[in-house]
Amino acid sequence: MHALIICNGFPPPEQLLLAELKQADLVIGADGGGNILLEQDIIPDFVIGDMDSFRRPDTISFELIHDPDQDTNDLHKALGLALEQEVTTCTVLGAFGIRMDHSLTNLSVLKQFDTSFDSLVFKDKDQQCIMVTSSYRGEARKGTTVSLFPLSGRAEGITTKGLKYPLTDEYLVTGERVSTLNETVEPSFSIKVGDGDLVVFIGRGE
Repeated sequence: MHALIICNGFPPPEQLLLAELKQADLVIGADGGGNILLEQDIIPDFVIGDMDSFRRPDTISFELIHDPDQDTNDLHKALGLALEQEVTTCTVLGAFGIRMDHSLTNLSVLKQFDTSFDSLVFKDKDQQCIMVTSSYRGEARKGTTVSLFPLSGRAEGITTKGLKYPLTDEYLVTGERVSTLNETVEPSFSIKVGDGDLVVFIGRGE
């Protein structure tokens, strides 16, 4: 089962939102993300969160779950709910926004839940974001940007193929050495990591 989660960050473009809805078996609003859906006349299956942002409509035709736990954020709650619903793949829109602390926290949540799903992808109007802890192979148009960041501080044994500036058994360290704005030179590219966690941003190529 595939779930679409909408967070309360930058609202996704209508074209992206509608395309992702077509693929979704389950739609979840993460607190204020429910507002984004309702403003587009899209009825979610669930809205979950501590309800500090969600504007409750007069009538509700979906399940509303109030979870006041302050040790988890709204995306964490939504992903936990997705797992309870036996979701295996998940796309998240609106994970990034004006509040940098919220965006960074959602990257931490990505790391927490990445191994719980067969696929967990954050998307916005410009790019998609994934975790790579062992290997990844993707397809993209030539010139698509690819950026690599070591989420846990240091990642080693990194080898990439199909990129303009390849890495061969190299390391990246937060605050010292990262790999930004690389780009694809082949129809497919690959990333391998020997040790550590990489968060990878891939341009949408549109």
